[in-house]
Amino acid sequence: MTTALQQPSLSGQCIAEFLGTALLIFFGTGCVAALKVAGASFGLWEISIIWGVGVSMAIYLTAGVSGAHLNPAVSIALCLFADFEKRKLPFYILAQVAGAFCAALLVYTLYSNLFFDFEQAHQMIRGSQASLELASVFSTFPNPALSTAQAFLVEVVITAILMGVIMALTDDNNGLPRGAMAPLLIGLLIAVIGSSMGPLTGFAMNPARDFGPKLMTFVTGWGEISFTGGRDIPYFLVPIFAPILGACLGAAAYRGLIARHLPNAAPAPEAEQAADGKIKVS
Repeated sequence: MTTALQQPSLSGQCIAEFLGTALLIFFGTGCVAALKVAGASFGLWEISIIWGVGVSMAIYLTAGVSGAHLNPAVSIALCLFADFEKRKLPFYILAQVAGAFCAALLVYTLYSNLFFDFEQAHQMIRGSQASLELASVFSTFPNPALSTAQAFLVEVVITAILMGVIMALTDDNNGLPRGAMAPLLIGLLIAVIGSSMGPLTGFAMNPARDFGPKLMTFVTGWGEISFTGGRDIPYFLVPIFAPILGACLGAAAYRGLIARHLPNAAPAPEAEQAADGKIKVS
């Protein structure tokens, strides 16, 4: 007699998305806080690797329950191109943003004395243009040399690459099955993107990763500059909409340009790849 496997409940999946997103933000913003206010000597590659490993650990933690989306842009793209249930989408996004907010708040709390000491030593007024240096510990702001349109394009391109390669890495029809290696390869992908494009926009690629911590800095004293980045327009919209557009373009490109030409490809509605909106780690 066989027993049917119990499917995770929506509440369980949302808890997993909350915890997974919180974990990657805890590691990622924690290493940047160590660099900015604690005198750590990380370079761009080290920071990118820590972000990538944080994502890998979060995927290992949550993939069996929620599919380890950890990113509203990924959830939306999987809704459109991989049959992730649309009814779950708003709950996933809320859990992801809440996880990012809480993790950023936890890192800020743990490092709070060092933040205050840094501000006093540099006569920095929280909420001023100069205070963006510390706000950027938690969320992304563009290089001053970039226009807002250029920053938008950067985020579209790097998120499209991220989503397209994620779909390739989790598609067992595309070469050798990656199985339990997929999360590590996704983490390495993020590290490569971060080390190559990070100086331009901070490689957000994730609306929850950016908006949750921005909301945290807004309520802890940085105020309006958390959302504008010192620009004339609300810059926070760029790391929300550009990654969503990029993820959809990346997913569409993979399905249309790669997946349909694979030897074992199934018709699009029946394709096994991420058909349940989950990253495979088994």
